[in-house]
Amino acid sequence: MLNFEILKETPFCLGTAQVNWVKETIENMTEEQKIGQIFCPINGEVEPEKIKEFIDEFHPGGVLYRPMPAETIQNCHRAFQDNSDIPMLLAANLESGGVGIASDGTYFSRPMGVAATGDKENAYRLGYISGKEAKAVGCNWSFAPICDLDKNYMNPIMNVRTYGDNVNTVTNFVKEQLRGLDENGVAAAAKHFPGDGVDFRDQHLVASVNSLSVEEYDASYGKIWKEVVDTGILSVMVGHILQPAYSKYFNPDLKDEEILPATLSKELLQGLLREKLGFNGVIVTDATPMVGFTASMARSEALPACIMAGCDMILFNKDIREDYQFIRDALKDGRLTRERLDEAVLRILAMKAAMKLPEKKAEGTLVPEISALSDVGCNEHKEWTAKCADEAVTLVKDTQNLLPISAEKYKKIRLYYIEDRVGGGFKDGDSQIAAFKDLLEKEGFEVSVYDYSKPDFYEMFEAGVSYAKDKFDLAIYVACIDTASNQSVRRIDWVHLMAADAPWFVDEIPTMFISVANPYHLVDVPMVKTFINAYTPTKEVCQQVVEKVMGRSSFKGKSPIDPFCNIWGSRF
Repeated sequence: MLNFEILKETPFCLGTAQVNWVKETIENMTEEQKIGQIFCPINGEVEPEKIKEFIDEFHPGGVLYRPMPAETIQNCHRAFQDNSDIPMLLAANLESGGVGIASDGTYFSRPMGVAATGDKENAYRLGYISGKEAKAVGCNWSFAPICDLDKNYMNPIMNVRTYGDNVNTVTNFVKEQLRGLDENGVAAAAKHFPGDGVDFRDQHLVASVNSLSVEEYDASYGKIWKEVVDTGILSVMVGHILQPAYSKYFNPDLKDEEILPATLSKELLQGLLREKLGFNGVIVTDATPMVGFTASMARSEALPACIMAGCDMILFNKDIREDYQFIRDALKDGRLTRERLDEAVLRILAMKAAMKLPEKKAEGTLVPEISALSDVGCNEHKEWTAKCADEAVTLVKDTQNLLPISAEKYKKIRLYYIEDRVGGGFKDGDSQIAAFKDLLEKEGFEVSVYDYSKPDFYEMFEAGVSYAKDKFDLAIYVACIDTASNQSVRRIDWVHLMAADAPWFVDEIPTMFISVANPYHLVDVPMVKTFINAYTPTKEVCQQVVEKVMGRSSFKGKSPIDPFCNIWGSRF
């Protein structure tokens, strides 16, 4: 028997007409439609006819598109909503701005860059820009904000995606980001419960571990999640992350080898999230093709098991038809009960009702007119982006008193671009660091860029200090090793032959290191005496960095984490 009373409680708070819509909808759904509601697949189809075919076959409760041009995305979203009897959740990873759904959207800032400004208003603007540009293309569900703590500098997936390692900063900035999203009618799925950032591994590649004790967890992640739940947030995304202490707290008989990641853990979903933290909204898994999920048990078992454990919605598929069949099979043999399926569907429909999606569908306003696209990348958002960049750029150290620089003192600059040499991983936006050459040349410098495509073997094997001094007066390293999924490490990978691009000459030639992504590169270049963190590889950030190294603008940012990584010598 379904408990319709939960529809009147936080976070849904539905009125009588909304409750009736949920009741009538679920009573008239076929089992196939119910199965469809618990899935949120990823899609890339742009043809309306193909989208209609997809809906007719799968009846999905939601869908996510990777960023494409705003007009294309808006048309795709319109086709989904027009062809679906039940209004859909249209999702995006809105972690850093509208660029999370529209490739021509605003790349505002990585969250750590926002935290570096020390101003909660920038967190609100991150949510507002993301929400306004998402709304313009018909997107209504944000897989953000990120509630994790960056407690391990070796972690390759959290890093600049977080607001740092301070509990109060993360809590306050997350709440402001939520406020900005809410003002634009975009629901949030805060992530990644129970909390990422303790382990040094990526849950895309392995089920990672939050190894804190119950007491340590309560004072950190638990405090953040309680305040986030108390905002009335409609949904929470759960990671493929183990939390052994709380798993055993709720089930003392649990053996170590029986502990499961949160997406499959009744103890964490029902004990910690539902009961202790009081969350009554929709629980969505993180992407189920991640190895952290797929290697935890057979997929045919894991999909129904995650619903039985307490998840309401399954994010993404391997083979979508196979995944649906796994759910059908589990319903037939009782591994997934129809009562639990109905409960999951009930909460999903309640969320849609709380977002007023049925009313908007009736009005024809689920996806706005094309004129709304003027909000995407608008001038106001660009101005806010430049302001945030100015306030974020952080001077970590300048123990050689190099700054400010000028073309009179250092005419010839050798510029090294340290970037990913192997593709892969989903990132928020394109890097703009190539702009540094033009920006420096406009200041009167002669700039030569280290050419990775044509190694200078003479410089590599025979040349010495005098050769380098003849070539350049100042070396500037610009690193953009951006946080991305499915990476084991986010470290500098020098040219393997003789580490030819490494700063061996720091005691001979002044050297500066600028990171526009990973803030922890002092692990690999502790010897560099002038180090700047800028957090986000946008053109606005590049421009502000040059303004500051030239001495025309002060460094305003404060590190949200320890950029010295407790490495001996990195502060000198």
